[in-house]
Amino acid sequence: MPEWTPHGVVVVSDDCSVYFLMLKVLPALSMGNAVIVVPGKTTTLPALLLAQLFMEAGIPAGVLNVVTGSEASLAAKLAQNPQVNYLTYCGCKQTGEAVAKAVAGWGVPMSFSLSQSSVCPFIIFDSADLDSAVDGVIELAFKKKRDFQWVLCVQESVLDSVVARLKLRMAGMKCVSLVTETDRNLIDVVVQEAQQQGATLIQSSPPPSTGGLYPPTVLCGLAPSCESVISPPPGPVLPLISFRSSAEGVTLGNHSPHGQAASIWTEDLTLALESAKSLCLGSVWVNCHSVMDPALPICGRRESGNCTDGGREGLYQFLRPSLSPSLPRSSPSSINYAAFGSVASKFMIPEGFDPSSVPRFYPQLVSGQLRKADSGCSRSVLAPGGAVLAHCPDGGRKDVRNAVEAAAKVQPGWMKKSPATRSQSIYSLADNLDKRRRDMAVSIQTQTGISFEEAEKEVELSISRLSDWAARCDKEQGGTPFPPQSGSALSTPEALGVLGVILPSSKPLLSLVSLLGAAVAMGNAVVMVPSEKYPLPALEFIQVLQASDIPAGLVSIITGGRDQLTQALANHSVIQSIWYWGSKEGCQFLQYSCISPLKRLWLHCEEEEEKEAGRNWSSSNPSLQEELWRKAVVWKSIWIPTA
Repeated sequence: MPEWTPHGVVVVSDDCSVYFLMLKVLPALSMGNAVIVVPGKTTTLPALLLAQLFMEAGIPAGVLNVVTGSEASLAAKLAQNPQVNYLTYCGCKQTGEAVAKAVAGWGVPMSFSLSQSSVCPFIIFDSADLDSAVDGVIELAFKKKRDFQWVLCVQESVLDSVVARLKLRMAGMKCVSLVTETDRNLIDVVVQEAQQQGATLIQSSPPPSTGGLYPPTVLCGLAPSCESVISPPPGPVLPLISFRSSAEGVTLGNHSPHGQAASIWTEDLTLALESAKSLCLGSVWVNCHSVMDPALPICGRRESGNCTDGGREGLYQFLRPSLSPSLPRSSPSSINYAAFGSVASKFMIPEGFDPSSVPRFYPQLVSGQLRKADSGCSRSVLAPGGAVLAHCPDGGRKDVRNAVEAAAKVQPGWMKKSPATRSQSIYSLADNLDKRRRDMAVSIQTQTGISFEEAEKEVELSISRLSDWAARCDKEQGGTPFPPQSGSALSTPEALGVLGVILPSSKPLLSLVSLLGAAVAMGNAVVMVPSEKYPLPALEFIQVLQASDIPAGLVSIITGGRDQLTQALANHSVIQSIWYWGSKEGCQFLQYSCISPLKRLWLHCEEEEEKEAGRNWSSSNPSLQEELWRKAVVWKSIWIPTA
């Protein structure tokens, strides 16, 4: 991994299993970081044993540290230390939220793997080996300690056969001990509520009246919208829902707000591969379950996580490009999170300003169309000397909503296009930019005040950068690792979905096409917010977009107050990732608010980057391009047993 360097000091907070603890600690150490482990209740003893084993192996003192105590508060206090460079957490959503909110504003990058709260589908198609599938259900669903929560989805044509086999296998099964006695009250409430909604029970025996034991239970006949399906209770309770067609089964699999894993059962290889590809999840097991290996990535989606663990792909969360500056730490600002972005920033109009002298009004690009702001308001675009160059829309929440709705409709079709087709569309974008190179150079010069030669050079680099991304569309397609278990496994990169990008002020055109090219080359849609200071090059670029082969609605460009639009993007559940260049307060707000709904964040404080010579957009260094590419994809692992 040339031209990559370790973060430095990494805090690993974990309350899942020993496997997930090792999946974070060992890669972090192997990449050259020092690690501080904050274990939860279930991983305290294994973490201390791990530290003892490392001491016996001769690891230098201080490289691996284990600090026990209250997990959320202790991890947050450690992350607030200015010498800590990265925090990663694995566990439940409630603790993850507490950690994120406590660390927000301290300038520490964070990642979360919320697998303990994830709900995963166990899908049985009518072409499955039903006996093997039911065996898998029994093995998986009724253990005392499970990595994930499960929902059983069965095709209607074999529902009766599956239920009969479940009754036969569950007969005489012993009660399962609960993790805590308080789980019993929660289970009783959920089961009673499910019965009131029409569910029927399959139980191995009547439940004891009190105590920390409960019999294996299946809740049959539930609707997908039932609370026990969306959020199953702890303990040996398994919700069961049915579906008619294979396509409906895949839809149910994607119905959950979580996106950790799925187990699908079918003897039809074509159906297995099509379903695995269509499920928007991190791992898919075909005719098996819970198979894991460090050679393959585990990558949660949506509410299940925003980081990648395992495989070569998982190593990069503990690295940064050597050319990417390590910025100084900061302390939190006093922010009213509820009011952040509610008031748009004000522009001062120069005295003696004559509205008739403004040469042009620039519309924004929303849903593939040139539009004014939904509010009808506009703002001034100012030259470096303070003169008014033009007016542009003052976009807001409704403009973001319209743009995201259009992007969500277009993105699945764009993602399914072949890499060669996406490549040709991006090449057409570069060709159209080349045809308008002089107009773009004039726009950059007028807006930023740099010389025309420097502006021409930025346009030339922008054309080259788009061509680079067009060429890279089909160059990274994952692979077939060789894990020690029997069977085959695939690891493939996929598009994240709809991204929100708040653009930097430096190199306004080059930074735009660099980020845009990375996002759309990998199959994403993007909603872009130009710099408040220099929006003109982005608005001129809209004509280039419209003349290209990029589908309408795939890219939207919305001008307006940065904080206001950032808040709208952060609160939209469809947005999967936000790339942000802006204020320290904006970075803090995003870290605080984007834990629910969970988003992938890539944050940059422009004030600090200006002091420390931030990202060099003119550089074509491979590590900087690879960093962009890795920010634009999510990984899926597919397991297919052969023995």
